[in-house]
Amino acid sequence: MEHKNLIATICLKNGMAVKGKNDLKSAGDLKELAKIYNDSGVDKLYIFDLSDTDKEHDINLHTIKELSRIMEIPIYGAGNVNRLEDIKKLLYAGCKGVILDSSKSESIALVEEGAMRFGRDKLLISMENVDLIFKHKKEVTEHIHKLVVLNEGIIESLEDITDHPFSVIVDGYDKERWVEILKKGQVTGIGGFYVSDPETNVTELKQDLAAEGIETKKFESSMEWSEFKLNGEGLLPVIVQDYQTAEVLMMAYMNEEAFRTTLFLGKMTYYSRSRKELWIKGETSGHYQYVKSLTIDCDKDTLLARVSQVGAACHTGNTSCFFQELVKKEFTTKNPMRVFEDVYDVIKDRKENPKEGSYTNYLFEKGIDKILKKIGEEATEIVIASKNSDKEEIKYEVSDFLYHVMVLMVEKGVTWEDIVEELNQR
Repeated sequence: MEHKNLIATICLKNGMAVKGKNDLKSAGDLKELAKIYNDSGVDKLYIFDLSDTDKEHDINLHTIKELSRIMEIPIYGAGNVNRLEDIKKLLYAGCKGVILDSSKSESIALVEEGAMRFGRDKLLISMENVDLIFKHKKEVTEHIHKLVVLNEGIIESLEDITDHPFSVIVDGYDKERWVEILKKGQVTGIGGFYVSDPETNVTELKQDLAAEGIETKKFESSMEWSEFKLNGEGLLPVIVQDYQTAEVLMMAYMNEEAFRTTLFLGKMTYYSRSRKELWIKGETSGHYQYVKSLTIDCDKDTLLARVSQVGAACHTGNTSCFFQELVKKEFTTKNPMRVFEDVYDVIKDRKENPKEGSYTNYLFEKGIDKILKKIGEEATEIVIASKNSDKEEIKYEVSDFLYHVMVLMVEKGVTWEDIVEELNQR
């Protein structure tokens, strides 16, 4: 059975999230909303651009591009799509697809051209009535991948006149009605304000829908609890790791109920040996751990959980519980990202706390023109070195180039995290 998607929606006005077309009050910080949607189990995000001018449209496009760098779920762009150029800009901004507006006459004219240029699978079209299907069924069938229904009152009529798949955006949550809609064969997903609400636990919602026979993308273990090898207390040790940085955050234990609750909620849940009870990490502090993956080791006696950590993992306020160093031997890390970040931090420190005789401070003092000149020189040195067969010379010149690029990054406030997000987007 095909999985049904739960879809969040965001409306943009002047680059900010607002509650809706007719309610321009703030809907919250976009970066915070993005993190919540990434962690909570939302499957897709529809972004509606409410801009009135080209200038505002450009602002919203920039916002969509910034969002696409941090979103882990597919984004679909909608609103103010009037030209082929608008489709291109949304796709280049990172959107998986573009939702055209069926109420605009230019949308149908765009359908064939857009499909030929970018592919049918990139185009969707929103509908509040069935007029489009009656008037342009051929164009829709040939060039539109999916419909987006904005008026649930047309669902039954739509089923009678087309076989096209569609998602449905609704105002609120009525479990009985949602189940009725999601059981329809053509419906691929449902969403709207309820899924978009940061207070909605979408992972838990999926479990509720599953109980009604609705298949969604939810956490299901490939192994039964009975297959794990437990310790003398009948518990399974769990090592918890940040899914982005790979930093080890903490270690705890699970019993079967904690394991199943973790899968059900999508939040790490443990068994407290001292209190003899279950505890959801972050329930009192707000420092939840959202599950990204669970992996059992070769002996099936220790679980590795990769999580998205909200706040600090340790009750002391430290990011990780492992912060008290006992013994240390100097070593050189081979982790490229750690090396880049360490060098970047040194350069940043030189800018904030100048050191007499520092070459880095000399570059900052001379300004951007000097920094750019050095980058150009070092790039040329790489080209010259690459014409020779000396690998060591190439390594030396590339390292010089990267150092000067990092000076530029610090000067312009660009971090390695920004670069990694951009590369991931590509």
